[in-house]
Amino acid sequence: MLIRIVINAAALIVAARVVPNIHMTLGPVGVDWLKIGAVALAFALINSYLKPIVKLLALPISLVTMGLVGLFINAAAMLLLSYISGTLGLPFKVASFPPTMSIDALVAAFLAALVVSLVGTGLTLVVGKR
Repeated sequence: MLIRIVINAAALIVAARVVPNIHMTLGPVGVDWLKIGAVALAFALINSYLKPIVKLLALPISLVTMGLVGLFINAAAMLLLSYISGTLGLPFKVASFPPTMSIDALVAAFLAALVVSLVGTGLTLVVGKR
C-alpha cells in the first residue's frame, strides 16, 4: 500500500505539472510533502474502495461503450479528490472546483485522470509487483 501511495503521489505531481488548471502546491521538504502524501493517501483510498463499486454499478454502460465510461469514472474520482482536499485543507485543486463546477474543471479532471492513469501504470510496470 505504501508503494501505491508513492506512485499516486508521483502521478499526481506529474498531472499538476502537465495539465493546466490542476493546482498542487509543492513547497520545501517538510509539511508540504506530508500534505502531498495525505492527498495521495486520499486518492489511494478512493481508488481502492469507492472506484470498484462505481465501476461495478456502471458495468452495463461500460460494456456498451467498450470501456470508455472508465475514463469518466476516473475524472469523477479527480473531482472527488479535489473536494476532499478542499475540505481537509490539502494542496490539490481542480480548476475552480469546489465551489463552482465549470467546463474547465471537467476538462482538467478528465486530462488529469488520463495523465495519472498513464503515469501510474508506467510506474507500476517499472516498480513491479513484489
